[in-house]
Amino acid sequence: MTAAELERVAEELGLDAVGACAAEAYVDTERHIRERRARGLFADMRFTMAQPETSCHPERLLPDARTVVSAALCYYAPADDPKPGEGRLARYTWSDRYAELRDKLDELGRRLGGTYRVLVDANQHVDREAAARSGVGFYGKNTLLITRRHGSWVVLGTLVTDRELEPTPPLGLDCGSCRLCVDACPTGALDEPGTLDATRCLSYWTQAPGPIPEEYRAPLGAQVYGCVICQDACPWNRGVEKRRAHEGVPDVAEPNVSLVDWLEADAAELRVRYDRLYVPRNEGRYLQRNALVALGNRGGREERAAAERFADDPDPLLREHAQWALARIDARSGA
Repeated sequence: MTAAELERVAEELGLDAVGACAAEAYVDTERHIRERRARGLFADMRFTMAQPETSCHPERLLPDARTVVSAALCYYAPADDPKPGEGRLARYTWSDRYAELRDKLDELGRRLGGTYRVLVDANQHVDREAAARSGVGFYGKNTLLITRRHGSWVVLGTLVTDRELEPTPPLGLDCGSCRLCVDACPTGALDEPGTLDATRCLSYWTQAPGPIPEEYRAPLGAQVYGCVICQDACPWNRGVEKRRAHEGVPDVAEPNVSLVDWLEADAAELRVRYDRLYVPRNEGRYLQRNALVALGNRGGREERAAAERFADDPDPLLREHAQWALARIDARSGA
């Protein structure tokens, strides 16, 4: 299949960007992962960093693998800012675009014929490297993949096939002298441009087990999951809202959530409700921990009771975060 034919099929399937590269080892990426892991920059994250001997070797993911097809699907949708008492979810979680991308890549595999394997949001493959090699996008200083048309507001997926496709070249772009994302990060997680220090990343702390360090709680603001500060600052992400205006907000999109609702819900039920999110140990108490931090930052007297019910909780994690939140609310209200 030629690059033009691949592009045409991708357009028919509704993919926002597509490219292809040879199924070869990502030697430099594997080395970078090992070096950064040795420096402790991944904290306790696993994902694709856990086994670079697998995730950096697409040639091992399928017998007779010849081509890696990389695809992007834009998830951008507009939304109102959270109101007092509401928490904010990171934009990529508002709806499950990963499931949609998985289905589209599966259909692409069927059209290609032969044997194939689809990997979407999977630990077995470094999707960003394939996307950069095949010209779907380029690495930004915030370590995210940036596409020409949709910036970094995309989810990525991969199809490994035993069919041979014409390779598409890398974009040959970079961030140049721009460092807006680096300067925007309130915790210095991007102080080494192109390298993320997860131990200082707000998004990481919303998904990490244990207590959120106090110095990172106030910068989280209303965020209850993930962080998009570096994406909001990126010039490549501007104008996407105009190009996506016709899309509107998906019916299932959920940008903002009620903090009181999260705190009054049964933790196990809350976890089931948000099964699309990665939650440490699959315990809903971590979502409630995040809600307590957001309530401490944005809640008022009206929401105080929701935090107060955790002030003497037998769970020390929730108890400590509730006490912190109550002190913040009281300081704002002059109590």
